[in-house]
Amino acid sequence: MSQTAEQVLKPAELRTLVAEKDALEKTTGETVKANGSASKKNSSRWIVLFVTIAALTATGLWWLHSRDFESTDDAQIDGHVDLVSTRISGTVTYINPRVENNQFVTAGTLLLKLDPGDYDAELEHAKANLATATAERQSALVTVPIVNAGAFGQLHSAEAAKQEAVASVDAEQANLSAAQHKLQRDEALYARAERDRIRYEGLVSKREISRSDYDARETEAAADAQAVEADRAAILSAEQKIAQARSLVLQRDASIEAARIAPQQVSNARAKSDSAMGHLAQARADLHTAELNLSYTKIYAPVSGTIGRKTVELGHRIQPGQGLLVIVPLDDIWVTANFKEMQLRRMRPGQSVTIRVDTFGRDYKGYVENLPGAAGPLFSLFPPENATGNYVKVVQRFPVRIRINNDQDPEHLLRPGMSVEPIVDLH
Repeated sequence: MSQTAEQVLKPAELRTLVAEKDALEKTTGETVKANGSASKKNSSRWIVLFVTIAALTATGLWWLHSRDFESTDDAQIDGHVDLVSTRISGTVTYINPRVENNQFVTAGTLLLKLDPGDYDAELEHAKANLATATAERQSALVTVPIVNAGAFGQLHSAEAAKQEAVASVDAEQANLSAAQHKLQRDEALYARAERDRIRYEGLVSKREISRSDYDARETEAAADAQAVEADRAAILSAEQKIAQARSLVLQRDASIEAARIAPQQVSNARAKSDSAMGHLAQARADLHTAELNLSYTKIYAPVSGTIGRKTVELGHRIQPGQGLLVIVPLDDIWVTANFKEMQLRRMRPGQSVTIRVDTFGRDYKGYVENLPGAAGPLFSLFPPENATGNYVKVVQRFPVRIRINNDQDPEHLLRPGMSVEPIVDLH
C-alpha cells in the first residue's frame, strides 16, 4: 500500500515530504536533547555540592581527630647487642657446632674453649704458694708467744738479779760496817794490851812480877795485834766485795736495759705474724685468680639470643677483650621513634601506641615507655655547637622509647633494625 502511494506521488512532492519529516524529527530531537541536558546539568550541580560538603566535613573531622595522634616514619626496632669477648689470652681448642651466624643459643650454653694448660700450671703454682704461706703463718703464730715468754722472762730475771745484787751490796756494806766496828774494838783491846805489856815489862825488869805474868801480857798484846790486822784485812775484803756487788748491779742494769726491748721483740714477732697473714691472704687471692683464669678458658653464652658477626675460628689465638661474636636477645626489644620536638607537646609515658611494622605489614600494640633526656644530636660524637655565629635553626628530633606489649610477639619475629611507623594516642 505504501508502494502504491509512493508510485502515485510525484518525485518532487516525495522529496518535500521527506524534508519536512527530517526537519520535524530534528526539531523534536533538539527539543528532547535540550530538556535532557538541562536536567543533567542540575543533577551534576547537586552532586558536586554534596561531594564538596562531604569532603569538607571529612577533612574537618580528620583534622580534629588527628590532633590526638602523633606519628613518624623515622623509627625502628632496637634491642641489645651483647658482645661476647674473652678475659684472658689463649688458643681456641673447641667451638660448639651450634655456634654459627643466625643460630639461636640459650643462656649458659658453652660456646668455645681455650687451651687450659698454662692456667692449670698457674693454678698448681698458686696452690703451692698457698701451702707455703699457710706454714709461714702457723710458724709466726707459734713464735709470738715464745718470744713474748722469753723476752719478758729475761726482763723479769734481770730485774730479780738486780734486786739480788742490790741486796748483796747492802749485805756487804753491813759486813763492812761490822768489820769496822770490830776493828775499832780490837784496836782498843790491842791498845790496852800494849799498855799492860809495857807496864808489865817495867815491873818484870824490877822483878816485881813474875816472868810468866809478863809473857801472858805480851802474848795477849800480840794476839790483839793480830786481831787488828785480821780486822783490817776483813775490811779490805768487805770493801772489795762491795765493789764487786756494785759492779754486778751495773751488769744487772745493763741486762735489764737489754731485756727492756721485750715489747719491741714481741711487736716484731707480731709484725712478722701479720706479714705472714698478709702473704697468706695474697696467696689465697692468687689462688682465686688462678681458678678464675682457668674458668675463663670456657666461654658461655651470657644471654639467650641469635648469634651474629662470628669472627672466631678453631686454632685462633685470641687476646683479652677481643670480640668473638655477638648475641642479639629477641625477648627484650623496643622501638626508638625520633619525633620532632613539636610532637612532644602532649606526649607522656604510658600512652598507648599503634606500631606499623613494614616487614609484616601488620600493627602491634605498645606504649610510651619513657621520654629522652636530650635531643638526639647531643649524643653524637660531634654535637652541634650553636655559638659559632652561623646558627641555622633546625627542627630537632628526640628519640622516644616505645615498649611493645609482651603478648604481641609470642614467636619473637621482630628483629632490631626493622623499620616501623608508630602512632601515639595522646588522649
